Amino acid sequence: MERIYRSIFHLPLVLIIAACSNYLDILPDDQITDQTFWQTEQDVELALNGIYNTLRNNFVYGYGGGYDACTPNAYQWAHWEGQQMQVGAGQIYSGSGGIVSSRWTYCYQGIYRANYFLENIDKVTSLTDEQNSVYKGKAYFLRAVFYDLLVKTYGGVPLVLNTLTPDEAKNLTRASEVEVWNQIHEDYNEAIKVLSKDASTGHITLGAALGMKMKAYLYNSQWEEVLEYCNKIEALGKYSLFPSYYGLFQFENEGNSETIFSLSFMAGPYSQGSVFDRYWQPQNLKYGIDGSNSVAPIQDLVDAYETIDGTAIDPENPYENRDPRLDFTILRPGAYFQGQLYPDEIKNHTGQLVGYGIRKYTIETMEVKGNESPLDFMILRYGDVILCEAEALIELNRDIDRAIDLINLIRRGREDVKITAIPKGLHQSETREIVRKERRVELALEGQYWDDIKRWNIGPEIYPVEVRGALGELIQIKFPNGYDIEKDNYLPIPDSEISLNPNLDQNYGY
Repeated sequence: MERIYRSIFHLPLVLIIAACSNYLDILPDDQITDQTFWQTEQDVELALNGIYNTLRNNFVYGYGGGYDACTPNAYQWAHWEGQQMQVGAGQIYSGSGGIVSSRWTYCYQGIYRANYFLENIDKVTSLTDEQNSVYKGKAYFLRAVFYDLLVKTYGGVPLVLNTLTPDEAKNLTRASEVEVWNQIHEDYNEAIKVLSKDASTGHITLGAALGMKMKAYLYNSQWEEVLEYCNKIEALGKYSLFPSYYGLFQFENEGNSETIFSLSFMAGPYSQGSVFDRYWQPQNLKYGIDGSNSVAPIQDLVDAYETIDGTAIDPENPYENRDPRLDFTILRPGAYFQGQLYPDEIKNHTGQLVGYGIRKYTIETMEVKGNESPLDFMILRYGDVILCEAEALIELNRDIDRAIDLINLIRRGREDVKITAIPKGLHQSETREIVRKERRVELALEGQYWDDIKRWNIGPEIYPVEVRGALGELIQIKFPNGYDIEKDNYLPIPDSEISLNPNLDQNYGY
């Protein structure tokens, strides 16, 4: 648990340098001191940015849709990058490193920063009471987001609500999942009290707090509360489906009407950009960087896309008459990217044998430097909320036809996605299957499906899954021995943490 303590409050150096060019000549470069900080609103902004910046880490939200490699949607051939491939194959263990240890470390880093912020902001006496409350609300929101990721990943974890000494950190025990979820809701409630729906800067708004709280209820199948918060989001009158599914993920449209909570990225050399183009794009591009295709969609996901008119897929022309979201999401043979034919003119990395690439969240219209993509990543968008409302209605067996209308809004409500409408008059079990499939397709390669598999407890139904190459060769079998819900819905507590604090009990099966 010393790692929780060691995740001390390091603000990004670029922010410090931007605030004061000679800062590093005056102070040590690894800490902020109370004697020189917490004096102005600019200090508060820098500190808040320090919390927010943790979200960009690859083991928090910075790997984006790469987390679909933890599911039957995709395969991470670059298995050393974060071990999402091992998670998706059932090959993870407590000493794996990668996501097992790093998600724990960086989420607790964000929590430490949030706690430090909340304990010190009152020192800045120049803030009005309203400003102070709003800043605190944002810190509570971010702390809830970190705990949300931790509890979904590991189950019950230590609840740390204040800064700790090393000795205190070494003696923590795991709270129950219920206790962690209760704290998450308390923190979201603190944010909801004070945040504005129309914040002029940043991405932490009332809509984001309402939406993330709704998703916390969704994860725990609290359907009445899901509907309550979907209605609160609707009542803001702020969000709507963006008219183009393809355009939704393009740089020129970021911050559009569908964005509820996004992870902000900026071009430049100070680690504020995303890795998506560096990791997802193919090679030999007309302009931009050569990507590594390190996560590739697999046939199991491609097969989930229907035809536009509901007819059978033509095996001789498998990409014709398909749901347009297939081509907007996945780079497939015979498609063009930057005007170049794949995989003839542009190629996969030599290590990537699957034969598909990720198109979503890559930039086609301008040159991007490696690890400096400026395109924001939507952690929560309005299309997801629509499907959450539909799912809640279905699970409550209440107004199934209304749920079908919502699903059809996703299937037919955009200018560039018009596929066969789902008919009315279906039973609960039929619509449950439909909404789950629709979530998989609509939110493919957005990092959502891993959570859905766990909360639906469908692992034993969908695994094993074969990963095959472009020539049909078998590359891997995901969960070849089947999926154990009690074990595989969680990652293990890292060995490195248990060695520092033997009070931490290991998860079942590890």
